[in-house]
Amino acid sequence: MIIKRKSMNNSWENLVDGLKNRDVRAMARLITFVENRESGWEDAMKAVYPDTGSARVFGITGSPGVGKSTLTSEISQEFVNRGLTVGIIAVDPSSPFSGGALLGDRLRMKKIFTMKEVFIRSMATRGTLGGLNQAARDVVRILDAYGKDIILIETVGVGQDEIEVVKAADLVMVICVPGQGDGIQAIKAGIMEIADFFIVNKADMQGADVVMADISGMLELSAEKDQSLPPVLKTSAMKSEGIKELVSMLLHHKTDEKKYARRRELGVKEEIFNLAKEEIFQKVRKKWEQDGVLDEIVKQVMEKKKDPYTIVKELLEQNKCL
Repeated sequence: MIIKRKSMNNSWENLVDGLKNRDVRAMARLITFVENRESGWEDAMKAVYPDTGSARVFGITGSPGVGKSTLTSEISQEFVNRGLTVGIIAVDPSSPFSGGALLGDRLRMKKIFTMKEVFIRSMATRGTLGGLNQAARDVVRILDAYGKDIILIETVGVGQDEIEVVKAADLVMVICVPGQGDGIQAIKAGIMEIADFFIVNKADMQGADVVMADISGMLELSAEKDQSLPPVLKTSAMKSEGIKELVSMLLHHKTDEKKYARRRELGVKEEIFNLAKEEIFQKVRKKWEQDGVLDEIVKQVMEKKKDPYTIVKELLEQNKCL
């Protein structure tokens, strides 16, 4: 009887009810439920979806070592000081063994971890290019439906393919620091187009003004005529300098409606493809395993009778995937 009651309390219906009643424990359990793709997770997200759309979502990305976590902590505290609630998704590298997040939120954001207005969730990339998987998008919606005013997505890093955060955020901050060649890295990574703000963190270090000038120069060179340029700001998260100015800009920034509409459209398209890919993959895997096809084709590959490329193409053409 006790087991049954526990199961009922953790059903997706009860978790969604708890979410709508602002039960933080129910929200946390629902996030785990959805992230682990437990049976019923899609029904839960369908029930959550109508209550989304109120939160403001900001992305925070940049090369490793630029102080993203410290900056996230500082701006979160400033949002709280202004009477707002905050949800943080800290996207970490995946463990090669468990698939879970390698870094822990308690270690990264001790200063704000116990604040009741702030909810922090560490999530693994699970190998996703861009540092943002579909489950992270779902968590954004859960935090939104719970009633968080601000949602911050801190990504694992930035690179040629690691710019997916733009598809889930209203505004994106790209963090740079002096002494790491971030100006050159920005061009290589192709992030000039996704940034709504450039933040030069650790601005108390020598060379901060040079980095700001480099970024501003690159923005001017790449901008089209009459195009507004992203602001470039200086902060020192460790010293809490420039944080109030940054938060004020985030809250009052006038969004380019056409740019935002294109971004939202791109995000929705990408999400539909991701969900379709996930659904198809699960169906293919289940069918091949149930039919015994997988064991046979693995044997053929191991014995060098066939290559995996040919096998996959043949199976798909035979329509054995559906």
